[in-house]
Amino acid sequence: MNKRPFSGLRSIAAMMALAVIIPGCATLTQMAGALSNLQRLKFKVAGVADFTVSGIAIAGKQKIGDFTLLDGINLMAAYRSRKLPAGFTLNIEAINPNDGTGGSPQTSSTLTSFEWRLLIDDKPTVSGNIARPIEIPGTGQSAAIPLQISLNLVEFFGEKGYNDLLNLALALGGAQSDISRLAIDAQPRVSTPLGEITYPGRITIVSQEYR
Repeated sequence: MNKRPFSGLRSIAAMMALAVIIPGCATLTQMAGALSNLQRLKFKVAGVADFTVSGIAIAGKQKIGDFTLLDGINLMAAYRSRKLPAGFTLNIEAINPNDGTGGSPQTSSTLTSFEWRLLIDDKPTVSGNIARPIEIPGTGQSAAIPLQISLNLVEFFGEKGYNDLLNLALALGGAQSDISRLAIDAQPRVSTPLGEITYPGRITIVSQEYR
């Protein structure tokens, strides 16, 4: 019996399998590269802006005595109602080192999601996400990610008294803002040519260093 036709069919099948495997390997390589580029993105808490307590700006204030009498009356009324709302912008710096040096291609990244939770003195508080995508260019320059924060200080720090809560607000957003007391627990998601990729694991972003 002539077996050559079957041998030819086996050869064709092998070639088809190889054609499937090679693109698959290329895709895996691209995916590994995309993940590597994603992990090279670094983030850092950069500063606080426009801090208010019950609608009162505190950027230029250092101590409770810097509030006016009317401010004090309004703040005490808010505290007695168990509401001491604070609002501010927390600026995060993102740096994309994929600038074409060091053997990696120049690659810009678009942050499509940045699910975050604010930590104050290591205590978890409010959470949120960015409102729109943010491009982080592959130039080695930092890009700003402004997070709009709104929280009731009494809700999360109700064990503190009136003076302690105001001193906390002043320490965070006053004239001598101490951003080392703030951190962001986040999980970034970035758009790539292969689709959106979520950062592998959550990261804690601080002011002392890029992470």
